[in-house]
Amino acid sequence: MSMTTNKKVEEQVIGVLKEIYDPELPVNIYDLGLIYFVKVKESKDKGNFFINVEMTVTAPNCPAIESLPEDIRTGVEKLKNITKCDVEVTFDPPWDRSFMSEEAKLDLGFL
Repeated sequence: MSMTTNKKVEEQVIGVLKEIYDPELPVNIYDLGLIYFVKVKESKDKGNFFINVEMTVTAPNCPAIESLPEDIRTGVEKLKNITKCDVEVTFDPPWDRSFMSEEAKLDLGFL
C-alpha cells in the first residue's frame, strides 16, 4: 500500500467522521476532538482496507456512548473498498476542551 493511498483512505474516513455530530452539541465528532486516531490497514484483498478508529466521549456517562461507535462503523463501512471498521472507545486520556479544533471552540463560544 502506498502512503498516498493510505492518506486518501484516511481522508475519506475523516470526511465521514466530520458528518457525524455529537447529539448534545452542534459540532461534529472529529472537530470536537472525540477521535484519537484513525488507522488504515490494507486487507489481503489488495485495494480493500480495514479501518480502526479509537475514540472517546465527552464524559463516561454520555448517552451517545453506544450510538456514536455504531454511527462511525456504519458510515465508514459504506465507503468504497472498506472491508471493516472497528471502533474502540477509551477514556484514556479523558476528553477535555483542549482536544477541540479552533473552529469547534469558536462555534461553541470558547474563544
